[in-house]
Amino acid sequence: MTKNSSFNAPWWLRSPHLQTIWPLYFRRRKKLPVQSERLELPDGDYLDLAWVGKNQGPLVLLMHGLEGSIESHYATGLLNCLHRQGVLPVLMHFRGCSGKMNRLPRSYHSGDTGDLEQVIRHVQEKAGKTISAIVGYSLGGNVLLKWLGTGKIPGTLQTAVAVSVPFSLDDCARKLDCGVSRLYRNHLLRRLRASYKRKRGTIPMPIDVDVDSIKGFREFDDKVTAPLHGFLDVDHYYRESSCRQYLRHIETPVLILHARDDPFMWSQTIPQESELSSAVNLEVSEQGGHVGFVAGPHPFKADYWLERRISAHLGEYGIGDS
Repeated sequence: MTKNSSFNAPWWLRSPHLQTIWPLYFRRRKKLPVQSERLELPDGDYLDLAWVGKNQGPLVLLMHGLEGSIESHYATGLLNCLHRQGVLPVLMHFRGCSGKMNRLPRSYHSGDTGDLEQVIRHVQEKAGKTISAIVGYSLGGNVLLKWLGTGKIPGTLQTAVAVSVPFSLDDCARKLDCGVSRLYRNHLLRRLRASYKRKRGTIPMPIDVDVDSIKGFREFDDKVTAPLHGFLDVDHYYRESSCRQYLRHIETPVLILHARDDPFMWSQTIPQESELSSAVNLEVSEQGGHVGFVAGPHPFKADYWLERRISAHLGEYGIGDS
């Protein structure tokens, strides 16, 4: 089901670019009671997990976006919110995103559901309880939705939430080559190039690529992401990994929050009603940018609407105090 979101952008933050950038630079991060854990993987690599607090409440897993981490404004905000509500939240860092370089030439990508399954099994065993909900942002949301549409879902998973999802990776790569959106492309590519060069200087790589010459996501994914992760080329990677095709197969109740003005993709990238299963609720706002959704009466009293909306949704399933 598709419906209009209750989010309304405030007078001082109407631009999709300001919505996207404001929390990145102006939101204060609150200190969290974090316990870090390293999860060894069967292929010899590892993932770093961040457990927040020691609450006895429901277990909720968070997944960050491209080149994100527990330091990302949206992750810190929701983790703090859930912790205050008695939830036991844990954040999964994708390979190499915790500030420590992973061991293998491969890294992570938008369609990698295997690591998610490893994390789910591990955190449930460690916590002694099943995961009640999973929340994914951007790339993490794409991985989550693909997994829900293709994987073996734990019967006790009550719900999931996905925010600002790149439903079609090809659409997003092309949109990020246009206009002001190239600023986001350049920022993310700088980080991806730096990560690749650090790894190349430490371990042998199976590919020989001058990443400094790469100018766009399609080229990076064709020359780096696809060959490192077993895809034939960029089109094979985008075709297999984009979550849009899997939405009609999802059976777990899912809330998707999306803004029509998201500068990472076009409005037509948003799935149509006919592409959604009956378990999927897609809430679309006219404004909000990419993982922005900042409200509030003025800049000195910003209201981060995403946390309120996600908490209210989880509360409908008895997860948290809201």
